[in-house]
Amino acid sequence: MEKENVKILTFLCNWCSYAGADLAGTSRLQYPPNIRVIRVPCSGRVNPQFLVKALKDGADGVWVSGCHPGDCHYQTGNYFARRRFYVMKELLEFVGVEPERINFSWISASEGKKFQEVATEVTERVKKVADKKSPLYKEI
Repeated sequence: MEKENVKILTFLCNWCSYAGADLAGTSRLQYPPNIRVIRVPCSGRVNPQFLVKALKDGADGVWVSGCHPGDCHYQTGNYFARRRFYVMKELLEFVGVEPERINFSWISASEGKKFQEVATEVTERVKKVADKKSPLYKEI
């Protein structure tokens, strides 16, 4: 059974992925409304604890998206993000969080169509595991 109203907390880099989302919107490309966007200066500034907190507080999934490697506005931010989140995803899988709940991508400002496609893929991936709460979820 797939849950329809999943909540996906999305951290988008201001310079590329957020601009890609904006392009998708201005191009009137349809993508699932399950995404809750947080605009960040760089994917390298997203603390891995934000992912844990989002899952703990009830998000069904998280998605971090930044500039393509080599195209970061801050030169190396996305390289730090890539390494940090690979390790974080492995750790979360080790403690029982389904890998479908944690998603990463690289989307540039000119890739509105790619944003639409990845948003749809991420939503479908999270829906597959959303019938049960994350093992980190804690009722407050």
